[in-house]
Amino acid sequence: MNANPIDVVILTEDRYVQPDRDDWYQAQIAHEEELVACALADQGLSVARRSWSDPRMDWSQCRSALFRSTWDYFDRFAEFSPWLERVSAATRLFNDAGLIRWNVDKHYLADLQAREVAIVPTRFVERGEAASLAAIMASEGWDDIVFKPAVSGAARLTFRVSAATVAEHELVFARCVAQEAMMVQVFEPAVLDHGELSLIVIDGRSTHAIRKTPRAGDFRVQDDHGGTVHPHEPDAAERAFAEAAVAACPSLPLYARVDFVRIGPGVFRLMELELVEPELFFRFHPPAAQVLARALAEKLR
Repeated sequence: MNANPIDVVILTEDRYVQPDRDDWYQAQIAHEEELVACALADQGLSVARRSWSDPRMDWSQCRSALFRSTWDYFDRFAEFSPWLERVSAATRLFNDAGLIRWNVDKHYLADLQAREVAIVPTRFVERGEAASLAAIMASEGWDDIVFKPAVSGAARLTFRVSAATVAEHELVFARCVAQEAMMVQVFEPAVLDHGELSLIVIDGRSTHAIRKTPRAGDFRVQDDHGGTVHPHEPDAAERAFAEAAVAACPSLPLYARVDFVRIGPGVFRLMELELVEPELFFRFHPPAAQVLARALAEKLR
């Protein structure tokens, strides 16, 4: 290894190595990662930014790598999975490879439920399994559902289905199940009524939160699908729920985003726990980037 290896490589993907600042979405990515890079530099750490799939990168020449905008990993999972094994043997990853392997497959929700974290009611359908949406809905007593792949992101192959539209979705669902494991969840109307809450938890403690709402006529809350992101001041119960969900992980992650809905006073249901490359919304609370940098620096010491 060189005498002066890079302390932290911020991981992105090929599309965003040179972000187009005239594009609002890419400009947003650049701003978020600049906040992180500056915070790491304030800790005296040397910082670089690379695509995770850069074939020229010698990962033994950096002390650590921090997942940020690696948002194509689920489309390139056949490449990403062996890459993760190779790179985790060469440098330290945040979050670590064990947590990432656990978190990329949403079967982790069943693990969290077993650890007494309340999740949105979910049924997993394994690849090749004979199952129909109508049968699942009937057996669970669900009239409104969402189905999506167990390994996915950015609302890939995500569909909302009602009792009235289930027949027209059966063929799509069957094609998906023939290719990969799927998950079926009851649709929580709180997403439309109040939005989805996201609490950011760094080193076990919540730092800030946002609330995401879908555009009219849609159910997807991601801003690249027309959703809107709002500042949110979390209350004590929301913080406690998010921190308990993170504490239930196999090991404590450096960072996490806890996505959940409030379905009643003090009653929450976890939708997803994002540990791989979640958007952490530092632009809404820049001091949280400093919290992340301090926690990472401490781990490197």
